[in-house]
Amino acid sequence: MRSSESSISCPSRADRVLLWTLRVCAAAAGSVSALIAVFVLLESWPVLRHAGPAAFITGGTWRPTAGLYDLTPMLWGTMLTMCGSVALATPLGVASAVFSRYYAPPPLAAVYRRMIEILAGIPSVVYGFWGLVVVVPLIGRLHPPGPSLLAGTLILALMILPTIALMADASLATVPKNYALGAAALGLTRWATIRRVLLPAAKSGLFTGVVLAAGRAIGETMAILMVAGNVVQFPRGIFDPVRTLTANIALEMAYAMGDHRSALFVSGLVLLCAISALVLLAERVDPGSAHE
Repeated sequence: MRSSESSISCPSRADRVLLWTLRVCAAAAGSVSALIAVFVLLESWPVLRHAGPAAFITGGTWRPTAGLYDLTPMLWGTMLTMCGSVALATPLGVASAVFSRYYAPPPLAAVYRRMIEILAGIPSVVYGFWGLVVVVPLIGRLHPPGPSLLAGTLILALMILPTIALMADASLATVPKNYALGAAALGLTRWATIRRVLLPAAKSGLFTGVVLAAGRAIGETMAILMVAGNVVQFPRGIFDPVRTLTANIALEMAYAMGDHRSALFVSGLVLLCAISALVLLAERVDPGSAHE
């Protein structure tokens, strides 16, 4: 008995090597994230010191050559496209997972999942190009000019849909079968079982998928740059063109110098803070989602 207890309390050499390998990898990942944050902050510091943080919310407009650095129009564009795309993609993604998991015949479900995985692997520039030649002209016929908040929202929704669908499908697959059997024994219909038992049981995974999708929507650059219009303004409607923070960095970093370049790094710092706030919100709303 004592020998078995000592073998449990004293891990083998292979276990110790694995443990330290995992610790080193975790420390490396955390260090990379910290170094990125420090680098962005250091690059942002010159203009923050000269103009002050208030200049980025009270400047009135974005005109770096004139010392105007207001990021709020682009922050609104980023948040609106993100929220709109998540609102569109979440119900579609969950419905897709429910269909493939509980309604589709197994052969059809397997093919359907492969198609969703292919959508997840398509480069963002392909989505943007398709939106530019198909979605934007369609919106332009309905309400000119075409490149708009609506176009950016639709393209982002299509891009993040596979993430939500695949995460939802994986989460539903982990729900114990006993839940469904117990609900069936109580006389619940299939839809009632899904709505009242299975979806609540998989809520942590579903929420994780939404958070990951929102993070991708915030950080997307090429697709949104190609279809959103890139006009620095507060949108008054879904047909108005907008510019996001990521598009702003991509458009101006090639020729920016001095405080202009530093101000673009402030845009990156704002994006970093937005992603951090999203993760903290996810942890606060559903503590289990951060550990899926």
